[in-house]
Amino acid sequence: MTSLDPRPAPAARTCSAGWKRVGRRPMLLAALLGTAGLAACGEGPSDPATAAPEHSPSDAPSPAETTSPAQEPAAAPSGTTTPDDPLAGWSLEEKVGQLLMVGVNATTPSQAAKDAVTAHHAGNIFLSGRSSASATEIGRTVSVFTGLTESSTHGAAMLVATDQEGGDVQVLSGPGFSSIPSGAEQAGQSREQLVASATAWGQELASAGVTMNLAPVADLVDIAAPTSNAPIGQWHREYGHDAATVSSQARAFAEGMRAAGVIPTFKHFPGLGRVKENTDTASGVTDSVTTRSGDPAVAIFRDAIAGGAEVIMVSSAYYSQIDAGAPAIFSSTIVTDMLRTEMGFTGVIITDDVSAAVQVQGWGAGERALKAVSAGCDLVLASADASVAAAMATALVSAAQSDPALAARIDESARRILALKSAKQGG
Repeated sequence: MTSLDPRPAPAARTCSAGWKRVGRRPMLLAALLGTAGLAACGEGPSDPATAAPEHSPSDAPSPAETTSPAQEPAAAPSGTTTPDDPLAGWSLEEKVGQLLMVGVNATTPSQAAKDAVTAHHAGNIFLSGRSSASATEIGRTVSVFTGLTESSTHGAAMLVATDQEGGDVQVLSGPGFSSIPSGAEQAGQSREQLVASATAWGQELASAGVTMNLAPVADLVDIAAPTSNAPIGQWHREYGHDAATVSSQARAFAEGMRAAGVIPTFKHFPGLGRVKENTDTASGVTDSVTTRSGDPAVAIFRDAIAGGAEVIMVSSAYYSQIDAGAPAIFSSTIVTDMLRTEMGFTGVIITDDVSAAVQVQGWGAGERALKAVSAGCDLVLASADASVAAAMATALVSAAQSDPALAARIDESARRILALKSAKQGG
């Protein structure tokens, strides 16, 4: 869940506020709350009713996936810079800004979003809402923000993300954008067909200035009643119910996005297909099934990494079998020890929405950013409410001024994010 647009009636998340009704399913939009975030934010509780299948994803990554300009190992973090360092001459405030991605309503951008960029150097935006504006109109909105960041942060490129999964989670649907089928429907296409389809969808995004898609959903919904999984299964966002299929189709979607010049984002690590409730609309959401090793739900992300994943989103659910003490986005065990060290991921790690999600409201906005970055996350996503960016930036700057380890952690993430942007521009 990464959004703040009208949320679906019950409590499904649309990862970015991109709820788009497709097929016979009841209309999702019901209240501003409901649009928060099924997609990019993608977290949802699920029924631990069934354990994961014995098999694990096996499809070998295609050449196109393994050669993508995905992950750039971060330069050694330090408190000082050299002339060749991309952060040379940057202030702490500017570095912190690179770690923030703020929500921008695709049709009517708020002043708070503009202020986050100009006053707090936020270096990345997330197009939210459910827009019927044309690709040309969306491009104008994007241009306004890319222009702002050029003057506020050394001309560094801006990551422009949205939630364009398909089905109920599609932010952009006006002229110039296809009506994308749900993940469950995409799963019915052959791998080659899905790569071609995703390439076309990605080209539509690129034409509007979008450089990053908070998709594909790589969550394994392998419970007895898939639709009881509020964040994923209820909205048919999954690519199937066995790990091999989900892995293959998620990577096919990602391959198509890359071919179009759009950065894909695999979500929601370590898996959001076994919870019952939605972290956007409920607190204490816990997965009591997923384990640290040997779990097919986790193996899907391992496959994604082997295939060149550039960005992985971490969920905000608790995982009692891995670290019962903190939501995944605040857990160094999950983010750093598991994803970064054990699984060898060197790309960018982004949080699910931490601006309006009910799951994290027990912490102040600034504390959420501090906990996420300290745990090892690179990008802090405030997709539903850009106004929290001020508190987040202030908290990170203030803490880093007296904590060299945190300052080095911020430098590490800023370099990694700049490397991703550089690879995108060069590709």
